[in-house]
Amino acid sequence: MHSALDPRDLVPDEAEQLAHSGYLIGDLGARARAAASASDLRELARIREELAAAPRRADWTYDEPSDPATLELLGAGVAPRPVDPDDLPRRLRGAWRGRAVGNTLGKPIEGLTRAEVEAYLRAAGQWPQTGYVALLDPLPAGVSHLHESAPDSAAGRFADVPRDDDIDWTILGLHLIERYGRGLTTDDIAVEWLDRIPFTQTFTAERAAYRNLVHGLSAPDTAIVDNPYREWIGALIRGDIFGYVHPGDPVAAARLALVDARLTHVKNGIYGEMWAAAVVAAAFSTGEAEDALLVGRSFVPDGSRLAAALDGILDVHRSGVGPVDALDWIDRELGHYNWVHTIHNAAAIAVGLLWGSGFTDSVALTIAAGRDTDSSAATTGSIYGALHGDDAIPAELVGSTHRRVRSSIRDFDRITIDELADRTLAVVQIAVAAPSKVALR
Repeated sequence: MHSALDPRDLVPDEAEQLAHSGYLIGDLGARARAAASASDLRELARIREELAAAPRRADWTYDEPSDPATLELLGAGVAPRPVDPDDLPRRLRGAWRGRAVGNTLGKPIEGLTRAEVEAYLRAAGQWPQTGYVALLDPLPAGVSHLHESAPDSAAGRFADVPRDDDIDWTILGLHLIERYGRGLTTDDIAVEWLDRIPFTQTFTAERAAYRNLVHGLSAPDTAIVDNPYREWIGALIRGDIFGYVHPGDPVAAARLALVDARLTHVKNGIYGEMWAAAVVAAAFSTGEAEDALLVGRSFVPDGSRLAAALDGILDVHRSGVGPVDALDWIDRELGHYNWVHTIHNAAAIAVGLLWGSGFTDSVALTIAAGRDTDSSAATTGSIYGALHGDDAIPAELVGSTHRRVRSSIRDFDRITIDELADRTLAVVQIAVAAPSKVALR
């Protein structure tokens, strides 16, 4: 699925990426899918060359820069916000635990459509969702599949937080800050990727960038060469840790997220990580989700498709309609994107936070949107935990299973969430004593 090594995936996926980002590809998408189905590698090579020459649509109105000099100016007017130092440990534990619990709640049904999620959860007697997803066999009518991780992430099937890249990246991010501090560079991140995480535990844009690193490329080429996933959600899911280590300072969080994102992503892919990092950082200084979301919006370029999506959701919320109408809006306005794309998954995170009435309801609303349910739910849970602390996460969801984390990051498997939170707090306290600047290299 979306292999970064197989032209039968790369070429059709590149056609889709170009079509969704303002290029005229004519029948190249259909030709690519047909050639991939026939395993016609010569035809795929010809199509790849034609795609590289595809012209921009004359009516394309979006302005979506990727250059760091422009993106570093975003949020320039956002000032640091006060954070209660006595409350910070509780909120950091909430962010880490909320991310882990949210991820597991959405993991077995990752990749399902909105309709499939509802059909499955109704058949399981879990609509609306209040707990971990039951494993059904056979699958209910209308549900095409479960995620391959379902046997290990469904209710009653795990003893610790199941391993997932959404958690691995957060753990690796903590290691990066511990090792390099706020002078962390993109080159530093590349070195640690190759040393700390197995290639097979990366996906889509991250796997493409990892492949490019092995071939000797460096950023920003790692994000561009044979990487049709460069605006998908992979960078967004890496952003939370930069908010954790910059509580109350969205500017610093977003700047470090930019350093990270440019290794793998461009345009809306980068904006998604900057947005997530800024929202998380702001969440430590408020108890209001909309407040944090508005701060995060300052780090998304006004002329971008992500900005239009986030503004659209805020408008829907202010109109006073219910969450079903908001999910309908996502399907109607953003449903053409691949299920792993940044834009509609970010909108689903916003829906959960704006309409949810408690941790479980917020995460469940995000999951109800379908698509990349474990990634989006992890971010919703993380932000909710930062807003309200670990005691706002239901004890029955924590139990004995969400205290220790399975991870593929070297030297971190079975680390406890309490240790992750304590180590994050230590990083924050060091930074307060000796702040430093980040650099793009």
